[in-house]
Amino acid sequence: MTTLPADRMDQVLKRFDMLEAQMAAGPDADKYVKLASEYSDIQELAARIRTLRALEKDRDGMKTMLSDRSTDRDMRELAEAELKEVEERIEAVEAEIQVLLLPKDEADAKNAILEIRAGTGGDEAAIFAGDLFRMYERYAADHGWKVELVSASEGDAGGYKEIIATVSGKGVFSRLKFESGVHRVQRVPATEASGRIHTSAATVAVLPEAEDVDIEIRNEDIRIDTMRASGAGGQHVNTTDSAVRITHLPTGIMVVSAEKSQHQNRARAMQILRSRLYDMERNRAADERSEARRLQVGSGDRSERIRTYNFPQGRVTDHRINLTLYKLDRVMVGDLDEIIDALISDHQSKLLADMSGNA
Repeated sequence: MTTLPADRMDQVLKRFDMLEAQMAAGPDADKYVKLASEYSDIQELAARIRTLRALEKDRDGMKTMLSDRSTDRDMRELAEAELKEVEERIEAVEAEIQVLLLPKDEADAKNAILEIRAGTGGDEAAIFAGDLFRMYERYAADHGWKVELVSASEGDAGGYKEIIATVSGKGVFSRLKFESGVHRVQRVPATEASGRIHTSAATVAVLPEAEDVDIEIRNEDIRIDTMRASGAGGQHVNTTDSAVRITHLPTGIMVVSAEKSQHQNRARAMQILRSRLYDMERNRAADERSEARRLQVGSGDRSERIRTYNFPQGRVTDHRINLTLYKLDRVMVGDLDEIIDALISDHQSKLLADMSGNA
């Protein structure tokens, strides 16, 4: 049976009760929002701890009854059966609490910047990049998330050479962060007359959307250029210099936004730049904290081949956890929860093992 830190659980319940009292006292709007956010963060954990305490009380009562020699046979048999059920329930609740007590990724609650780029494979890679974007669009729609296009460079035969979008909603980054890496496709392209299977790839990057408070960008560290926005094939889509390119001089990171409004382009380009710098800082800090991060699912390594989509066999394989599903048709229309849930479970298992090893 798991040994949970009783003092830590006591602190959670004390903090939860304090937050409840402070919210009931009617603080100003700004303070209430902060209190409510923290309250929401620990509400599930507090409920599980209270459930555990109630179950432990029931267990102790049954053990007392069984230790009493005056308890008759029928009551003893009933208590033994109930004790077994309660102990099984305690074990399950303890496992849930253990997961809820894991260190939180502060970026999990953030929205995300989704960047998809065609890799090896020419036109077929661009088409696959488009397929991936539609897959994530449908997954987002199923979860009630909002997808907004930032910029797109269309492929010559369809799809995208590069497409960038923001995804906003509850728990976006906590689930999409596991999608970063190289996605490989194996299929017969529509243009392949001989029926030969081609292998192509696209790179997915999921960045937590940074806010002003997360990362500071000094004016002297950026260069902003405006240019004529172009559509597919290079034709001009308007007659004004509306596209914006922002270069972060210290890192060399360059961001382009090419919609119709220059003001909107500047804001979006800054948003993406801020998110890339924030992601870079998160990765640097994580690397410094522990080399074990390399073993974690969803490390964000853009060069890591994470998943293969095999169309002739109708299967999708996630190489990080050796998971293969024969439901590629469902996955391509956004049915990703089974894969992402498995990745999250694996990630949590690694964290638990790491914590146990350091205990």
